[in-house]
Amino acid sequence: MGLLERLRKEWFILGIVLVIAVARLEPAVGVKGGPLKPEITITYIAVSAIFFNSGLSLKTEELTSALMHVKLHLFVQIFTLVFFPTAIWLFLQLLSITPINEWLLKGLQTVGCMPPPVSSAVILTKAVGGNEAAAIFNSAFGSFLGIVITPLLLLLFLGSSSSVPFTSIFSQLFMTVVVPLIIGQIVRRYIKDWLERKKPPFGAISSCVLLMIIYTTFCDTFANPNIDLDKFSLIIIVVIIFSIQMSFMFLTFLFSTRNNSSFTPADTVAIIFCSTHKSLTLGIPMLKIVFAGYEHLSLISVPLLIYHPAQILLGSLLVPTIKSWMVSRQKALKLTRQPKAPVKV
Repeated sequence: MGLLERLRKEWFILGIVLVIAVARLEPAVGVKGGPLKPEITITYIAVSAIFFNSGLSLKTEELTSALMHVKLHLFVQIFTLVFFPTAIWLFLQLLSITPINEWLLKGLQTVGCMPPPVSSAVILTKAVGGNEAAAIFNSAFGSFLGIVITPLLLLLFLGSSSSVPFTSIFSQLFMTVVVPLIIGQIVRRYIKDWLERKKPPFGAISSCVLLMIIYTTFCDTFANPNIDLDKFSLIIIVVIIFSIQMSFMFLTFLFSTRNNSSFTPADTVAIIFCSTHKSLTLGIPMLKIVFAGYEHLSLISVPLLIYHPAQILLGSLLVPTIKSWMVSRQKALKLTRQPKAPVKV
């Protein structure tokens, strides 16, 4: 991971802490009807801006080289969008008998329903030296799938606000997510050379808009006098999130390194990161749309806000270990494939 990218990630995590602190002090600024008018600026303008920005920055032409690795793609997408949310749901059946805040537990379920992120899994795969093309394809393809599948999973596992009908959810998703993404891709075709030459700070732009969304989300939280967030539940959720990440990374490693898996060590690296990382950029706007009107929307969002920096931190710490394993594994495979020299009589 490059120094600039690392600094950007650290700045973003610090930004999350600061906006939560400001929201705690002045919650009235970012609530509905407040000076920021989040019912318009966030619901429509900010969310659309994020996905238009994604459409401009997404290099779809780079994905063709990885398109034919069907087995790897199936593994990642099924693990991310089927196994992950189902496993979390089963785990939550056990946790439901504990005194942990029920809305934070529902937030853990939303984490399981999220698609992979467009950036962090690719950056960490590249830092290790893994199959970057596969990581790019699965992150982008998973994000596109997530536009349709994630709302369905959220509605399946959690239900939606009674004030927002199913058709309204998808029409708003289409107008604020799909349409800006397509427009961004179309515009990219005409200004591609300029974008390659100037290299606009797409990541910083998305991060700033996302911080604004997070800020208004927490303004809603702290403006509610009936909010009930105990420290015990929060600490336990943090421990659970790190445990889930470690367990699922180890699980994907075991599955992808079996003798009959046919995955290379570089493929395994991409699988580990793409299968276990979850998108905050897609997740928060989708939660704002799907659970519009929910009194506890902010509490539901907390686990995802924790999961995002946690996956970056954990991934960065594991880069040297995973890279060491990959290099040694590649050397071992190379030695086994070399023809043996004939024995002289």
